[in-house]
Formats: sequence, C-alpha cells, structure tokens
Amino acid sequence: MCGIAGIVGREGETITADQVRRMTDSIVHRGPDDEGIYAERNIGLGMRRLSIIDLSGGHQPIYNEDRSIVVVFNGEIYNFLELRKELEKRGHQFRTHSDTEVIVHLYEERGADCVTKLRGMFAIALYDAKRNVVLLARDRLGKKPLYYAEHNGRLFFGSEIKAMLAVAPELAAVDPEGVLQFFCYGYIPDPYSAFRKIKKLPPGYLAEFKSGKIQVRQYWDVPAYGVHDPGSYEACLEEMESRLAEAVRIRMISDVPLGALLSGGVDSSIVVALMAQESSAPVKTFSIGFRKADFNEAEYARIAAERFGTDHHELVVDPDITETLNHLTGMMEEPFGDSSMIPTFCVSQLARRHVTVALSGDGGDELFAGYDRYIVNYKRRHFEVIPDWVGRLYRNHVYPRLPLDVKGRKLAWNLTLKTRERYLDGVSFLPAAQRDRGLFSEDFAANTRDRTDPFHQFEKYYDHAPATDLLSRLMYLDTKTYLPADILTKVDRMSMANSLEMRCPILDHVFVEWVAGLPLKYKFRNGTRKFMFKRLAERLGIPPELLNRPKQGFSMPLVHWMRNELKPMLVEMLLEPRTLQRGYFKPEAIRSLLEEHFRGRRNHSGVLWILLVFELWHRNFLEARGYTSHDRTSTLDSVSACDAVPSARMAR
Repeated sequence: MCGIAGIVGREGETITADQVRRMTDSIVHRGPDDEGIYAERNIGLGMRRLSIIDLSGGHQPIYNEDRSIVVVFNGEIYNFLELRKELEKRGHQFRTHSDTEVIVHLYEERGADCVTKLRGMFAIALYDAKRNVVLLARDRLGKKPLYYAEHNGRLFFGSEIKAMLAVAPELAAVDPEGVLQFFCYGYIPDPYSAFRKIKKLPPGYLAEFKSGKIQVRQYWDVPAYGVHDPGSYEACLEEMESRLAEAVRIRMISDVPLGALLSGGVDSSIVVALMAQESSAPVKTFSIGFRKADFNEAEYARIAAERFGTDHHELVVDPDITETLNHLTGMMEEPFGDSSMIPTFCVSQLARRHVTVALSGDGGDELFAGYDRYIVNYKRRHFEVIPDWVGRLYRNHVYPRLPLDVKGRKLAWNLTLKTRERYLDGVSFLPAAQRDRGLFSEDFAANTRDRTDPFHQFEKYYDHAPATDLLSRLMYLDTKTYLPADILTKVDRMSMANSLEMRCPILDHVFVEWVAGLPLKYKFRNGTRKFMFKRLAERLGIPPELLNRPKQGFSMPLVHWMRNELKPMLVEMLLEPRTLQRGYFKPEAIRSLLEEHFRGRRNHSGVLWILLVFELWHRNFLEARGYTSHDRTSTLDSVSACDAVPSARMAR
C-alpha cells in the first residue's frame, strides 16, 4: 500500500526530484516505510510505500527490462502470482517478488488495457518513454483514490489533493459546483472535487496524457443485473460461499501481521468466519464501543469473536469530539459529512497497534439490498398513482405556504415525486431542487443557478443502469456514487491516516460481477434484505442474535452531541461573523435551524453536522494551510511560493 503523486511538465521543461518529493512528503502517512522518486526531463513520478509484499525488494518506482516503462502504484494485485507465471512464459524477466512489477510487463503485452487483467485495488501511474505517454488508472470499485488536474499545459496527479497543492497551491480555488454537491449529499461524487481544476478519476476508468492532452475512458462497469440463475437456493448458497471464500483467501496474502475489523454485523462477521476457516491461528479482530448504549455494538462484536475464537481487541472510546473533528477536517482536503468517519478512525487506530493489514465487511449493503432506504422507496412506489399535476400543485404552491413546523410537510413533498426523484430527495441533506434552497444566500444561489444540477449525474446512473427492476437500479446507483465517494473514501482516508491497509473481500470485482447477475429474489425476498447473504451467515454458524437485530452500522449519537457536547461549538462557529461572511448561507436561516433543533421542535442534526464540518474544513484545511480561493503563482514557476505556504495547524 502506498501513496503516489506526480507531474507531467510542458515540453522542454525539467521536473526535479525536489518538486516530486514535496508532493510525496505531504502524504507520508500513506507510506511511512519507503520513498521512491523518478524525475527525468519533464516527467516526475513519486511514491510513499507501506511495505506489505516483498518487504526488502519491492522498492518503487519499478521498471521493465530496458527501463523504458516506469510505474508507481498504490494498492494490491491479488492475482499477481498467476500473472507473473504467464508473463515469465512469454519471456519477461522479473527483478523483484512484488505485485507491482507485473504491471510494467503486462503493459508491454497489452498497453493501457493491461488494467483489465488486474484483480485487486489500485491507483496506477505509468510512464511509457517510447510513446511519451503517461497512463493513470483506478480500480473498478474505487477502493483507491486518484486525483488529477490539467493546468497551464501540465498534468498533476496524486492519491490525495494535498500532494498536488504542495507544488501548485493555485489549484486550491474552491469550486461552487463541488460545494453544491457536498451540501446535497454530504460528500462530493466523482468526477467533481472541492476545487475547480481538480478532478477525481472515476472508478473503472483510465486516462492517457500525451502531447498536452488527456483522454479519459471507462474500462469496466457493473455487468447486467439478474441475468443468471444458479437454479436453486442451495446451489446459489454453495457457489456464493465458494466465491467469497476465495476472495477472502487471496486477501490474506501478506508478509506483515493481518487482522479484521469486526462490528458484529452480518457482513464483517461473514468475513471473519471465512478468515477463521482459512487461518491456522486465531484471527486478530478489532472493534470499538461507545459509552452511550444506543450506539454501542461492542457486545455483538464480542459474540462473533467468541463464536469464531478470534484474538479479539476491543476499545471503548469517549472521544473529545471537538478535538477529533478539528484533526480530521484538517486532514481531509474536501468537506466530508459522514459522521462515521470518527469511529472508523478510532478502530483503525486500534488495529494499527497490532497489525498492518485489516479486512473489512464493506460492500454487502450495495450488493444485497441491505439499506433501509431500499425498503422505504420500494414501499413508496405505490404513490406513483398520484397524478403529476397534483404533485406539481403541492410542491409549487402549497408547500411554500405551509408553516415550517407543520408535520408531514416534507414527507408529502417526497411522496408526490416519481420513484427516481423520490429516492434522490430521500438521500440528500439539502436538496438541489427548490425545496430548502432558502438556506443559501442570494449570491451563492445565483453562482450555482447555471451549474449542473447535482441530481443530474445520479439520474443518469439510474436511467442507464444495466437493470430492469427498481431495487437493482438503486443498488447500481449507490455502487457508482455512495459506495466510492462516501464509504470507500472514508475507509481509505481513516485507515491510511493510521498507515493501515484495508482490504474489502466482498468488493472483489469477480464476486461483484457474479452477485450482480443473480436475480433479485436471492437478495430481497418478502421484505427481507440480504436474503441469501443472511442464509450464508447461518451456514457459517453466525449466531442468530447477530442476524435478527436492527441494522446499525457505525452510527453516531449526533442528536445527543448537537444538544450537548457540540452545542457551544455549533452556536459559536455557525453564527460567527467569520463564518457568515463567507457568503454561502442566509444568517437568519442558520439561526432558525439552530433554534428549532435546540428547542427540540425538529431534529436538524444531519444538516447542522454538514454545516459544521464545512466550516471546519474552511478553517482547518484551507485557511490553516494558507490556501485562498483565488489563483496564485505555481511553485513550479516560483519555488519560493511553495516555501511560503505555512504548514497545517489546528483551528482554535
């Protein structure tokens, strides 16, 4: 596991090792064990390494035989041994035992399409000197991040945005469109970022940069849903266990200590059960609990740990929320509203004390219809009988005139929408449609009025999903948006902040393709979510009390915090002139939200959390690092400009 970064300069320009090193120094937490730099003419590639495979010989960058191809790589290739055997038969010579080296030789054979042969998680930057082209590629599901920016004839890229800003601080100009996406969803989906010129390479995409131009294309997508039936529930169960067991087994290859995160939920318990079958020694498992009983899953994790005889490590945390938020919002380069980043950070911190690699249970909800919102939207499909004109009448004329405290006001809005719009309205914090836009200032509303509607991209995913039924369309939509931009972003950032590699066997792309093809009856049956996945859990011996409890996940007591520990911070920070003068919101609308929440009239914890982390991002990332929203001189043109950028510090 590593962090990568690089620059492709203009023709005739010289990129130095010092410039690349400034980029990699900013992401040293992603790879504290080693550093590698390639700087020749106008090409600079760099990496920071967390040693997992071939500890002594896997130093990057890695070259092909004549050194005309060079690669830096972040991730793990689980089928590298079989690929290596095939390549050796074709005459390729290997100098190391690392998985990285198969990439350069595979590229010699297949060009950019080499990524279609890789099974694993990856962000790749490869330079082909003979063709004078740089290849960027990201894994199919988006487990590893990769950002890029074209600017002044140059290409910048990195595992994190801060790597690019280290040499080009002018890229820190905030993008109102990305900000609007954040307000809507609590995260920024690809290809957007919080900055105008910086983009995320989408999962399953690659990009080739040549002669100052970049071409981005898709190389993988989730295949058609519901196209193959194993024939019976028993046959499905047999094949599911076999396929997932293999995905777990290949992710247990490691030259360093390995364990698993265990929440006590279905998904992580299945992963641990399969690890226990494969391992000759007790699996190291890690979980955290909270003192507030309603949000404490440690009891269920203990039950699973006892059932499978793991070497279990548990920590009850009572984090200083103010201090933790300041730290995490200073580390993240974009505003990020998933409050479960806090327990994810804490459990990653605990695990890193004992292991370098951990397996997790992420992905089960998107593959097997596990979210509550799927059931809600499925049940509300009956409201499709409401005529369009009635819905428009309510939303355009009745809703705006109703007092804000009228119960059912927003629910009625949602019920009058069509299925697609109803789902998007339900998963958004500050909907991009006319509902609730009164929170934004006139200036910000005007600045975003002609921007792309945040719902537009999500609507395209829904409309073009390779599925015919409602629930499969929703699972596809979430697999393309919520999964990579929220869940996997959170897992990557919180684990790598602790120099911990996280592996997700349920999101093995071979397993994902197979599950997608299963008819819906194997995933959702008679109102039961994860129908066949729960049957697998029973088969593996997971105790019934873990299977029949309400879904919780890494929930956080936001309502409690907002009315207690976080109340002084909320009031002070959201109403400070410094905050209001940024021009995003109407001051009176912020005051109204706070008043309603603290009086208990309405629960605005989700929206208030979004507003809080957004302001903390401004203070702890942008301002603390000296970035401004306007263009400034690139450090490639002026070295002193980079030297003048202050280091990060916490907001008081």
